[in-house]
Amino acid sequence: MLMRLSLLAAVALLAGCSTAPAPVAPSKPDATKQDWYAQAVAQLAALNLEAERLFERGQADAAAAAITRGQPLASRLLSVPQPSLPATEAAADLDDLYGRMLLSNRHYGWARLAFQKNLARWKNWTPQTAESTRRMQRAAGQIADCDRRLAQ
Repeated sequence: MLMRLSLLAAVALLAGCSTAPAPVAPSKPDATKQDWYAQAVAQLAALNLEAERLFERGQADAAAAAITRGQPLASRLLSVPQPSLPATEAAADLDDLYGRMLLSNRHYGWARLAFQKNLARWKNWTPQTAESTRRMQRAAGQIADCDRRLAQ
């Protein structure tokens, strides 16, 4: 009986010595709901539009400068845990235009890389929509075009 009591006391003592559970970290606010995020999406969309217009007018250097200004914005927008659809579309549009510029300059390997980013982006987008499927197919076609040109 004494043995059982001592064993029970030892177990109770050891149970009281366990470490406290780790504190639960407070949840971070959703960055996509903050003002800076919406402003950055709008700014990137405007840069994309400017770069597209410049590229269409044959002003490649000015278009490249606009694309370069947009790249840090795209990186920041996509760095949040779950980027919004408008942010992802704006970043994809920037990569698409950059790839098309590289393609026009016969930098097929670099263009392929830009298009591959879009293919991966839209292949892994959830939920899949008609628009994400269209963008994924476009990127796949652009990659195929790069491959054909690389093989020549």
